[in-house]
Amino acid sequence: MSDYKYSIQAENVNKIFYKNSIMVSALNDFNINIKKGSIHGLLGPNGAGKSTFINILGGLVKKTTGSINICGIDIDKNSKLSKFKIGIVPQELNIDPFFSPVELLELQAGLYGIPKKKRKTDEILENLKLSDQRNSYARTLSGGMRRRLLIAKALVHSPEMLILDEPTAGVDINIRSSVWDYIKKINKSGTTICLTTHYLEEAENLCNHITILNKGYVVKDDSKINLLNVISKKTVKFILEKEVKIPKSFEKLDVTIKKNEMFINYDKQLTTIVEIIKILNKENINFTEIETFESDLEDVFLKLTNN
Repeated sequence: MSDYKYSIQAENVNKIFYKNSIMVSALNDFNINIKKGSIHGLLGPNGAGKSTFINILGGLVKKTTGSINICGIDIDKNSKLSKFKIGIVPQELNIDPFFSPVELLELQAGLYGIPKKKRKTDEILENLKLSDQRNSYARTLSGGMRRRLLIAKALVHSPEMLILDEPTAGVDINIRSSVWDYIKKINKSGTTICLTTHYLEEAENLCNHITILNKGYVVKDDSKINLLNVISKKTVKFILEKEVKIPKSFEKLDVTIKKNEMFINYDKQLTTIVEIIKILNKENINFTEIETFESDLEDVFLKLTNN
């Protein structure tokens, strides 16, 4: 693969549309660096600008201003080569219903000029669990199978970067898990992944780095771990040996007791579980079990986009 640090580099990208003579800014001074070999999440509510950016990368939409490099190639200077470096899996199920999976993959490979001896049609169908449907009409496939077929089409030319726009929308949980496993597998082989998703569990499971967009602006760009630290609230549950009343020493904490269960909500930047346990011991409150609950990516997402 080529020698470059970032699979995608976008600098001060703006996109302006005109709708009924009204100017709409879809992207506003948008900057992003997607590190080579990473799985990068691009998150945001509907209308945030995610699909606009992906359409610019694919050449379907022209940016208004700014610069973009794909795998070290300026899209304005060498549009054809930059497109060859990426594979895009769109949200829409744009598959010809009268072709079979094997025909669609062979046709796609032909369009990219891949010689027959170098095509990976069987391998891709096997990895995406579509071998049994290889000769079925696409119109007879389930929604989940069609979604996987879109991913297969994007992989025929062995792109250095794969862009997945809502890759598991409408897919049942078992198939979603197998798609996740395959995404991780191709990432380990060196393919950079950029993922947009409404399933925050998906981003939390797959991504190393996340950019959150809202109304065309980047509101947060950081590692997944740092983003999870944005929300500092934690909850700890103690199973008590017997029911007790809330002691005065816990007045500054958010404490709830339900029968023999004590729930304490606290800010991990202000106190720790160790300090809480010390107070319990001091009050002679004995417990048999302890369980902690961390904030998840959904909490972070809601906090950032609401603000």
